[in-house]
Amino acid sequence: MSTRAYDVRVAEDPADLAACFAVRKQVFVVEQGVPEDLEYDVYDATALHVLAVREDGEPLGTGRLLYGETAAEKTGGDLSLGSLGRLAVSPQARGLGVGVALVRAIEDAARARGLTAVDLHAQTHALGFYERLGYEPYGPEYEEADIPHRAMRRAL
Repeated sequence: MSTRAYDVRVAEDPADLAACFAVRKQVFVVEQGVPEDLEYDVYDATALHVLAVREDGEPLGTGRLLYGETAAEKTGGDLSLGSLGRLAVSPQARGLGVGVALVRAIEDAARARGLTAVDLHAQTHALGFYERLGYEPYGPEYEEADIPHRAMRRAL
């Protein structure tokens, strides 16, 4: 039995997907100023999305996993790698472990699909968060949506 005041699940119905997109809009578009046409992309249609929801149904966070041919562009063509992205936790849920739970749920989904590692593009302010979860940075810093990022990877 979980002692958390929220659950993390794969977003499988339209209401769950709408909740994922609402959290992303709140965090990336409103809070960070990412243009909507950059935030929502063609990968959303085929990605596996995860959603953290409070007991009362309030969405708290989301993330997505790209895998297989869909992820090939982001993983250098290596089909054994997954791509974790669009991890967002609403401001009121930060510090509750939601981000960690979402990352672990995405890693579980990656393992279930036979992937050997997960890559991600971390905003540089979040490097420490991902490093604590076992991700290692590689390559140079770069800009994505005018925000500094680093590539990171974790073997599963």
